[in-house]
Amino acid sequence: MEFFNLHTHKFIKQANILELVNQYPQDFDGTIPFYSIGIHPWYILEERVETDLAIIESKLKDTNCIAIGECGLDKRIEVPMELQQVVFERQLLLAQKGNKAVVIHCVAAFQEVIETKKRLNISVPMIIHGFSKNNQVAHQLISNGFYISFGKYLLLNKDLEEVFKSIPDDKLFLETDNIEEGIEAVYHLAAKYKGISIAELQHLINKNFKSVF
Repeated sequence: MEFFNLHTHKFIKQANILELVNQYPQDFDGTIPFYSIGIHPWYILEERVETDLAIIESKLKDTNCIAIGECGLDKRIEVPMELQQVVFERQLLLAQKGNKAVVIHCVAAFQEVIETKKRLNISVPMIIHGFSKNNQVAHQLISNGFYISFGKYLLLNKDLEEVFKSIPDDKLFLETDNIEEGIEAVYHLAAKYKGISIAELQHLINKNFKSVF
């Protein structure tokens, strides 16, 4: 594996890239080699929650399912936070049961995500995807055991350079999410910011992959 893409919605099937492809319970594609599966807070339908959770639980023993998610909390949508919280917690407990990492979507709810991890005593790896916040938020997450993944906003926001450089090497992942640029572009910028070679960055990310997945 030359490149690991922590979170993408597009499976491009390149031999040198291992992609963790985001899947939704109702649109599951069994041909995708490595995937995460979860209920995104944007797409919670109360009448379908139990069915979706049952589908997620059915994938826990699938070796190609290497993470639950993306799931999480988002304060900027109309889905009630109480419902989001219940669905998030149910998925965290499934991840704990299946010993799967969790890919987290979080918007304006970092304190709630941290509190939930602590309260439920979640010990499986939890990765905040698409990080775009400041050093204070980043290091609060790191101190509470989270991993942080960078992608779209790293390419778009030069101000993230200092935040990115401050993340410990063993807590870092890279992704594309839904951008047009490939994971190689994210790696090249990340290596530049870290002041290391692409090969050194690949070694670092591969080591984290083995540790988490």
